[in-house]
Amino acid sequence: MANDWVDTTVGAQITLQRGIDITKATQNIGRVPVISSGGVSSYHDKAAVAGPGVVLGRKGVVGSVYFVAEDYWPHDTTLWVKDFHGNDARFVYYFFSWLAPRIATMDVGSANPTLNRNHVHPIEIRWPPVPDQRGIAKVLGGLDDKIELNRRINETLEDTACALFKSWFVDFDPVRQRAEGRDLRLPESISDLFPDTHETTELGEIPKGWHVRPVGDLATVTGGSTPSTKEESYWEGGTHSWATPKDLSSLKTPVLLDTERKITDAGLSQIASGLLPVGTVLMSSRAPIGYLAIAEVPVAINQGFIAMQPATGVSNLFLLRWAEWAHDLIVSRANGSTFLEISKSNFRPLPVVTPPEGLMKAFDSTVRPLYLKMVANELSSRTLAQLRDALLPKLISGEIRITEVDRILGSSL
Repeated sequence: MANDWVDTTVGAQITLQRGIDITKATQNIGRVPVISSGGVSSYHDKAAVAGPGVVLGRKGVVGSVYFVAEDYWPHDTTLWVKDFHGNDARFVYYFFSWLAPRIATMDVGSANPTLNRNHVHPIEIRWPPVPDQRGIAKVLGGLDDKIELNRRINETLEDTACALFKSWFVDFDPVRQRAEGRDLRLPESISDLFPDTHETTELGEIPKGWHVRPVGDLATVTGGSTPSTKEESYWEGGTHSWATPKDLSSLKTPVLLDTERKITDAGLSQIASGLLPVGTVLMSSRAPIGYLAIAEVPVAINQGFIAMQPATGVSNLFLLRWAEWAHDLIVSRANGSTFLEISKSNFRPLPVVTPPEGLMKAFDSTVRPLYLKMVANELSSRTLAQLRDALLPKLISGEIRITEVDRILGSSL
């Protein structure tokens, strides 16, 4: 451990302040982020605090920590660092990320979790000098920056795939362009697959030669279930991925690489749909409807899903984009008193404007490289996050020094 680290308290190094109230009428009227205990909750037309800043969940969600690079408004449900006392802001963020599990236990609320800054300030800690802080922040921040870059790249790739789906299969742009004698700016092998006329169907005008088919013809539609949680043999030592909508709720890219819980062979035997193969399109069917992902691991699912295993000649990427585009239609077929849910029987008949198999294949071959890059970026980000999480407690506590990290990581940052 570094000899120049000091024994001190949180309050001696960082001054926390309760967040600032904001009325609903003044929210969502600007571009300044309003940071609540759950993250960015809205936007304002002016900032209350200059960035960079660090914000802690105070009420509702205790133990959450956010770093804000720009000017911002700390919501009343938070504590924010009013004075860094010359310490590095990003290091302070990682310090509180390390301390978060302990802070989460300091709830002083009754019905609603609440954190009091006077309980945080006296916490005894060991504190590094500013040069060490900057080194730690550079290492951990470098990993987070790479994760963020992957996220932005994936966002661009996904936007590209969505735009192509909409152009080809919703707006029928290539058909209209051919009818007008315009250049489609596509390879001839793809351009020739589009007709230059429309025909009338129950859904209105669609490209000639295309068909309106129920989604149940394009995919095997199944659901799942939850093995009894009281039966330990279904869960203890489980190795099979078992998904709930919660596993999809936090995804920033529609790629499912892992699940929070695993089940055993005995547990899997209790689920009629069994282990769904890689490539299955998953859609949450309730609370809420519409979380989407493609399974990149064999996975069993609970009752909160509709799963689509594409039929021969049907692209799972086509189904994914269709389900995203058809969200309002899907919700309109849902029912329920406690919460809306779309059943498999109501989902299967939903109409899909379906192109010929050759064009379906052309779409898949065009967007598949984008999707594979997204998967690769997600795998990279997962590795980076695991490395960051392993280094965080060791660096913040002083167990390992920056020079050791540089030797371990080499040129990976």
